[in-house]
Amino acid sequence: MKIEPFLTEQFFAEYEFSAEFLLASSDCETISIAQLLQMSGSTLEELGDLTLGYTESQGDPQLRSQISERYLNISSDDVVVLNSPVEGIYLSMQAILERGDEVIALRPAYDALNNLPRHVCGSIVPWNLVPRATCWELDFEALESLIGQQTRMIVVNFPHNPTGYVPSNSEFERLVRLSRKHNLWLFCDEIYRGLEFGPTIPSAADVYEKAIVLNGLSKTFGLPGLRSGWLVIRDKELRAEIINWKHYTSICAPTPTEFLARKALLIGDRLAARSKAIIEQNLKLCEAFFDSVQDQFIWRRPQAGSVAFVELDLTQVGFDSATLFCHHLAQNFGIVLLPGRCLGFEDKFVRFGLGRSNFGDALHAFAKIIKTL
Repeated sequence: MKIEPFLTEQFFAEYEFSAEFLLASSDCETISIAQLLQMSGSTLEELGDLTLGYTESQGDPQLRSQISERYLNISSDDVVVLNSPVEGIYLSMQAILERGDEVIALRPAYDALNNLPRHVCGSIVPWNLVPRATCWELDFEALESLIGQQTRMIVVNFPHNPTGYVPSNSEFERLVRLSRKHNLWLFCDEIYRGLEFGPTIPSAADVYEKAIVLNGLSKTFGLPGLRSGWLVIRDKELRAEIINWKHYTSICAPTPTEFLARKALLIGDRLAARSKAIIEQNLKLCEAFFDSVQDQFIWRRPQAGSVAFVELDLTQVGFDSATLFCHHLAQNFGIVLLPGRCLGFEDKFVRFGLGRSNFGDALHAFAKIIKTL
């Protein structure tokens, strides 16, 4: 059975490794293996002494213990280590959903959060974030109207990619209450957790017994090349089913990845602080830039994370869609922005990535092009 095209990854595959200026990257500035080892008090010799045998399917016990310590009500037994964060989406949907189920999925969102559940159960009901004048909002009345007899799961991601939205504690509690009332699984992608600029919400894993939480080292910690991620699942039967599906995919994580992931978590707070400092500096550049081009863009400042979702005035920039605009930028000027269509939303939005240290240079190049439109 075929699955929909992965538009985000296809777009990046076309331009990411050839364009000069990446303005849409969702990850944060990375470091070398040598830097990671030095920061964590380790050596290249330790890495070189590893043997390359199989590892435990659920994940290295020490690594799972380190991960569990990042939560309030989670034990190491609740953690499943992944070969990549996106593997966790695939495993969860295969383990939970059946044909005929319905899934309510927040939009816009990373393609896999919508396409994988639709592939398995055949039905996705979109729950759209609402753009207001200067911010984004959740529409809970709309959510309640979407829940039906076939609804099995709600899929969200907070802090939100691509808008940077974070619900209030009362909104998050309302989401959990609704999920519990209707006995729904709540799949919560929390891979940008730790990049909040204001109040935080608890992890879904700590407050709801039917939560499936996804996280990893790619975004907040700036280590996407490790491909290290994890699921947190308190339900023992579901966890066993997910591990069984993992036996059919990656079986276990690579020894070097688990070793380096352990070292990264030892200095996780330092890595996250480093990422936040870069993002906050880039947000200042954004504020100044978008203040100067208010006739062409609508800027809604993100509350967290390393991305922002910016609305275009298509008549002012001279293109019929954000997709055409983004292809034009990449092909003619080597500047990469991600069109909102890739993220399942209106084709008048683009995603900016705020986590790279060279963001200022890329934004400067973009600003010069905008002046000519």
